[in-house]
Amino acid sequence: MADTIKILALGDVVGEAGLEKIRSALPKFKRDNAIDFCIVNGENSATGNGCTAFSCEHLFTSGADIITGGNHTYRHREFYETLDSSLSVLRPANYPEGCAGRGWTVADKGAYKVAVINLMGTVFTEPLGSPFECADRILEEIGNETNIIIVDFHAEATAEKKALGFYLDGRVSAVFGTHTHVQTSDEQILPDGTGYITDAGMTGPDISVIGVEPELAIKKMKFHMPVRFENAKSECSMQGVLFEIDRLSGKTVNVTRIKI
Repeated sequence: MADTIKILALGDVVGEAGLEKIRSALPKFKRDNAIDFCIVNGENSATGNGCTAFSCEHLFTSGADIITGGNHTYRHREFYETLDSSLSVLRPANYPEGCAGRGWTVADKGAYKVAVINLMGTVFTEPLGSPFECADRILEEIGNETNIIIVDFHAEATAEKKALGFYLDGRVSAVFGTHTHVQTSDEQILPDGTGYITDAGMTGPDISVIGVEPELAIKKMKFHMPVRFENAKSECSMQGVLFEIDRLSGKTVNVTRIKI
């Protein structure tokens, strides 16, 4: 048995093009790199945005172990049943009590367990509960069940992401940011052993404005009038981050930014 496990975290999957990129690229990448566990942010995987039972099934059959969400998680009301019934589909944990779904889970892989926590930022986004206090509560609940803990922090402000990374340093195995669809180049291991990247990026069309046809984004920003966004149709990239984590300590020993 290897002394480390490899956990792949993929940035926001955008629409049908993003789903097809996952289907074509993820299985081979997992085989070639001996990936043990895969987390995919799917909150833009439905046409337009949001997530559906269909897009989740597509991601699972393509190789995802856990699907995380964000500010578009509740876009499709018919998806609430999936959120309530599946232990492998998450929404941000700091939504109020009573919202459909769960914000964290522990996946039992036999030889090891992986806890995944989904949180959302509150700077420039929804006025949800504090992600810092929410993380504290969840870590108390996880207790000694596993020391391999991964956090998807779906947030707008880079400073908020950095702050949570340092806040959780040494308490979780890795923190990766999602939401901006722009991959950052600051992958690192924080002083107390937590792997970190501010944003894992996007799995979607390269020639786009965060997945949207450029001319539509320009029209919206130039004229400030309602515009119906459409996903761009250019070639896609699969972006994310690969964390190699020591089984015994739960700390990250290597972090690699991925773009396929």
